[in-house]
Amino acid sequence: MNDLFLTSLNSSITKQTNSFTSSITSIRWQTIGEHLLSKILIIIGITIAFFIILLIGRLLINRTFKRYLAKTMLTTNRTNTIRSLTLNIFRYTCFFFYLYALLSVIGVPVGTLIAGAGIFSIALGLGAQGFVSDVVTGFFILLEQQIDVGDVIQIGTIKGTVTALGIRTTQVTSSDGTLNFIPNHNITIVSNFSRNNMRVQIDIRIDSKAPLQEINETVEQVNEQLIDKYPEVKSEPEIVGTTMNENNQLVFRITMTAASGTQETVRSGYLAAYLNELRNKNITLMQSINKNQDQ
Repeated sequence: MNDLFLTSLNSSITKQTNSFTSSITSIRWQTIGEHLLSKILIIIGITIAFFIILLIGRLLINRTFKRYLAKTMLTTNRTNTIRSLTLNIFRYTCFFFYLYALLSVIGVPVGTLIAGAGIFSIALGLGAQGFVSDVVTGFFILLEQQIDVGDVIQIGTIKGTVTALGIRTTQVTSSDGTLNFIPNHNITIVSNFSRNNMRVQIDIRIDSKAPLQEINETVEQVNEQLIDKYPEVKSEPEIVGTTMNENNQLVFRITMTAASGTQETVRSGYLAAYLNELRNKNITLMQSINKNQDQ
């Protein structure tokens, strides 16, 4: 009985082994290899083609906007903003068709998936709600011309220069070189420092014994000398005179308006000229402290 069972088991194992061996040997490995190789070559070809399309498209867009900038009345910042947005849209469009082509080559029925599930269902399934919010917010930022490439802005705690505007993110470079990527839907309040002329305030520290009339005459003299040197100054310097600063210190104050982005240069130049002229006239601003006074 046992011999009969073992014989039957061995026969069954032998049949299964022969069937598996026959299946393996019947597979056309050469055909499969050729098919995989052709798919890989097609994918490589598609990748190279889209890379060339991206490169040529970027060159054409940059050249077109360069020629347009020479003829248009728009500002350079506004033109750069539109160019940046165009490049972003072109890049996203190319990546979409590149992904579609790859999935089609692999054999994924992209058309059937879209027709069966619906475009909006796929978008929601992929978590594209944030993306749609970014696009809508970015559209209104551009439509209302809130910011342009090159503007100095502050968004929340981030302050810097706008280097790129996209349909999804805005890139801001801080003064220390940090590149910040800000999703457009996070932009709520924008402070733009590049749209209007900026107020420049210069405070010269003085004490109660300072010769105010001489200081006033010297400041007026310096203002006349620098009027042609700094075309960035948009309004004549106004002498406020003696006042207190935010630290309750006695100062002699001068204010003026300068073109946006030049206020620090103007402040530094005028302050240096004031101090040099006051020093040349031996005008004392602060009385020295007598260390032996309390002894």
